[in-house]
Formats: sequence, structure tokens, C-alpha cells
Amino acid sequence: MRRGCFLVFLGCLYLCLPRGLNAEQITLSLTDALTRGIENNLNLKKSLIDMEAAGYSAGKLWSEVFPTISGSLGVSSSSPLFSGDGFKASKDSVNTSASLGLNLTLNAGIPYSMKNIRLAYQARLLSYEDARNQLGIQITKSFYSLIADRDNLAVLADMLNLAQMQHERNQVAFKNGIVGELTLMQSSLSMENARYSLSAAKSAYATKLGDFLVQLGIAQDEDAALEGKIEIVKIELDAERLIQDNLSRRPDIVSKRQEIERLENAQKQAALSTKAPSLRLEGSWSSRNFDPFADSLGGNATLNIPIDPWLPGTNRNQSVLNAKYAVDKARLDLQNAENAAAAQIRSLAANLRNSWDSIEIARLSLSVAERGHELTQQGFRNGTVDSLKLEDARNNLASARQRLLQSELAYLNMILDISAALNIGWKDLMK
Repeated sequence: MRRGCFLVFLGCLYLCLPRGLNAEQITLSLTDALTRGIENNLNLKKSLIDMEAAGYSAGKLWSEVFPTISGSLGVSSSSPLFSGDGFKASKDSVNTSASLGLNLTLNAGIPYSMKNIRLAYQARLLSYEDARNQLGIQITKSFYSLIADRDNLAVLADMLNLAQMQHERNQVAFKNGIVGELTLMQSSLSMENARYSLSAAKSAYATKLGDFLVQLGIAQDEDAALEGKIEIVKIELDAERLIQDNLSRRPDIVSKRQEIERLENAQKQAALSTKAPSLRLEGSWSSRNFDPFADSLGGNATLNIPIDPWLPGTNRNQSVLNAKYAVDKARLDLQNAENAAAAQIRSLAANLRNSWDSIEIARLSLSVAERGHELTQQGFRNGTVDSLKLEDARNNLASARQRLLQSELAYLNMILDISAALNIGWKDLMK
């Protein structure tokens, strides 16, 4: 009995422990983040439902020529109010009836209606794939932005360590009468500033990481660590060659071409449905009291020949012309989209070259800042440099490291933008 109570007590104690003491840390790579983000994105799930619905319609094209079927079944009762003997009622009569009808209308525009149903599925598929790719790029950008923030925390932690070590040296020097009280106070202030900067950056990183986890479908307070680093290489791009090879594969360009094809089919469908003859077939069966000798069958075939669509200026004639104008406007929209896409690719390629120059300058600045901090430390130890100049050198070193991180992140983001503009994988672009 005592053992059972003890086990129950341990179980209650386990449940009452804070979550962070029991949960294991999640390690997320970029691949893990992409898998989770794509699986748990609600908008992508809605797009998938739309695509599946369009695919179902595309697989049931026979429904466009399936006849309309209607049936009815009825029961009626009647009793005469007067009989031959005055108000004496006669026997009630009960009648039953059943009927079945078929209605089928055929016109020359049906094949083009079927083509547009297939196009609608292809458009939904393209929209889903594009949304999936765009989500992947967004997650990749967020992931590497967090990687840069994490590396920046390491920079700030290093700056805090340098400030602490300098403050400890100044304490020893102050006790030995080598430095004054003002120098000691300035080093203490520098250390506290470095500690505050690191604390503020940690809070901002935790908030940003929590938002990223929610985007992946993970609890915001989950203990997670990112695995990876920013690795970039210099890329030389031939903008004109990229435009020639990849412009036609862009989702927006493909969508514009599909829209032109859809409108052309709609134009042909409108012309044939409006101007061409249509055939209407009808069939019916009816029965009364389920008496086979009282059954009746009926059929009707009607050929409709329209006349007013051939007359200029009529409403139906104008609808055919409007369908043609819609095709002409869609072709102009395609031309505008191709021009804008080509200009975007040229601009991104030029910006990528400038971004690499920024990285090289940032690397040179870091080398200068590292050497400057080293020489300033030596000068401070020799008494030729005051504590303010040493703090400035340390801040310059931190700024140079942060600038390099941001330059590399900007270069990677630009590669992602170019890969999105070309509709190719960003890793393939880097290769």
C-alpha cells in the first residue's frame, strides 16, 4: 500500500515539473524546417484541396455530355362528391403514376469546354507548386536570418568576454596604482554595456525563433536549436543567357500563357456554341397504375439553328467579339509580364555583383578592425592608449564582424531571389 502511494506521488510530481526540465531539445536543420513548414502550412493545404477538386473535374470530362435524368413517382386518391343516389358516396379510387425523362443537348463548343477544364487543373497545379516554392524560399530566408542572429550572439558574447577580461586587468592595475579610478569605472561601464547588448540580442533572438517555430507548426516555447551555417560562393551570372533559358519557365509567364489558351478556347466555344447548330434529344417513359398496357414512350429530336449571332451588332454577336478582344488583351499582358521579368532578372544579376563587392569590403574591414584591436590592446598595456580608444577599437571589431554577417546574409538572400525569379533551385544556382 505504501509503495503504491509512493508511486502515485512520484507520478504527480513528474506531471508538476516544468516542461523545460523534461522536454528534449529539438535540433532543426534547413531540411527539417522545410519539411515541417510545408506539411503544416494551412494556406498550402487549402491550395492542395483546390488542386484536388480541379483534378477530380478534369478526370470526369464525360459529365459535360452526360444527359439530364429526372424521374417522378406519385400517388393520388379521388372520390366523387355526389353519386347517382344522392349523397351516398361511391368507393374511393387510388391512382399511381411514374415517369422517367432524359434530356441531352449537344453543341460544337463542348470539346473546348473540356479543354478549359483540363487547363483549370493545370493552373491549380501550377499555383500549388509555385506556392510551395515560395513558401520554401520564405522558410529558407527566415532560417538563415536566424543563423546570422545566432552567430551575432557569439560575436556579442566574445565582446563581453573581452570587456570582462579588460575590466579584470584594470582592477589588478588599479590595486597596483598603475591606472586611475576613472579608467576602472570606464571599463566597468563598457562591460555592463556589452552585457546589456548581449541580453537584448538574446531576447530578440528568442522571440524571432519562437515566431519561426510557430510557422513550422511547433510550439513557440519549445526548446529548439538550429543546425547549419551560412556558406556562400561567388557566382558569375550571364543575365541574358538566364533570361533566354529560364524566362519561359517562370510560373507567372506560364500562367499568362495558360490564360491565353483558356481564352482562345473560350472564344472558340462561344463562337461554336452561339453560331453553330445544336442538337437536343429528349426521351420519356411514363406509367399509370404500373399497368404495362398503359405505359407510354416518347422521344423528340430538335435541331436549333441560330440566326441572330450572324447579324452584326446583336448581343450574341457582340459576345463573340468580346471573347476575341479578351484574347488580344491577354497577349499584351503576357508581353508586359515578359518585359518586367527580364528587367527584374537583369537588376538582380547586377545587384548580386555589387553585393559580392560589399562582402569583400566587409572582409577587409574585419581584418583591419582585428589588427587595430590587437595594436590598441598592446598600446593600452604600454600606457600609450587610454581606455576610451580601447573601447572604440573593441566596438569597431564587433561592428566589422556584424557587417560581414549581414553582407553574407544579404548575398544569400539575393541568390534566393534570383532562384525564385528563374524558377530554379538556389543550390543549383550556386553550383
